[in-house]
Amino acid sequence: MYYLETVPLKNGLICELRNAEGKDAAAFLAYFTQCHGETDYLTTYPDETEQDLGKVAERLQARAESASDIEILALVDGKVVGSAGIGKLRDRDKLRHRAEFGISILKEYWRLGIGNALTKACIDCAKLAGFLQLELEVVAENSDAVRMYEKHGFIEYGRNPMGFRNRAGAWQELVLMRLEL
Repeated sequence: MYYLETVPLKNGLICELRNAEGKDAAAFLAYFTQCHGETDYLTTYPDETEQDLGKVAERLQARAESASDIEILALVDGKVVGSAGIGKLRDRDKLRHRAEFGISILKEYWRLGIGNALTKACIDCAKLAGFLQLELEVVAENSDAVRMYEKHGFIEYGRNPMGFRNRAGAWQELVLMRLEL
């Protein structure tokens, strides 16, 4: 699936949204590692990230060539500052209508409109791929993200009070959300 768009940000800068490709592996890995170290709202810690550039490049290239899955980079002045992606839940008849959605943005670039732009892009791509439902999990205390998803039409369909358990042993409740496409 192919995606390319430029979006003006609230601070006057321009953000380019485009497919991640294998050649982006090093920049993507640097961004991803930094991003996952800046917040406790994401699924993994930086040291849990795949560090093999070859494997990262293969995964990004596979998504670039996929008819259904996609990873979209957000670039400002050529720097990867965010990404979002969709992927089919499972390749089974009863589940092919569902896709998972994930997004992350460097903290320095929060509240500039990148999250909205990436979310809209992924919704558009999910529709184009023929998915009927887009799903996500978000940490309940991340109220800005919950509001943004609601703005795009996602609805809460459940909660998991023990969804994340951080390394300090504290629980984080996850809000389960979905969007009918």
